[in-house]
Amino acid sequence: MVRHPGAVAVVPLTERDTVLLVRQYRGPLDRFLLEIPAGTRDVEGEPPDTTARRELEEEVGVRARSVRLLATVHNSPGFCDEETLVYLAEDLSPGTPARHGEEEIHIDVEEVPIDDVDELVGSGTITDAQTMIGLLLARDARRGAPAG
Repeated sequence: MVRHPGAVAVVPLTERDTVLLVRQYRGPLDRFLLEIPAGTRDVEGEPPDTTARRELEEEVGVRARSVRLLATVHNSPGFCDEETLVYLAEDLSPGTPARHGEEEIHIDVEEVPIDDVDELVGSGTITDAQTMIGLLLARDARRGAPAG
């Protein structure tokens, strides 16, 4: 069994109904993935919504005035206790990126329409489960459906 401190993932939704995704290299898969920004909850005592805001600014370079929890995801419960809190971030403004580590240094930020989620998943452009979950819940929240 693998023990994990937990993580956050953030769907940054712009006023143009687009989302800001990160394309970064993932060593275990030996390829680049298009994902929502995310990070490990590795700062002792830091509230998860604060971690989400910090990761968003570090990876994407934006701040969010509004952050709300969409879902709690157990990523791989068959062998790992990792729990990821997925947030929707809105009312975005410019911030300062502060990327750390080999994977983050080479991040590219891509802006895509939230309504393209089905196509991005169906074409295999997005394969990360927490990204799929986050984008689908954010799209539903934008349409007025209650969050998970």
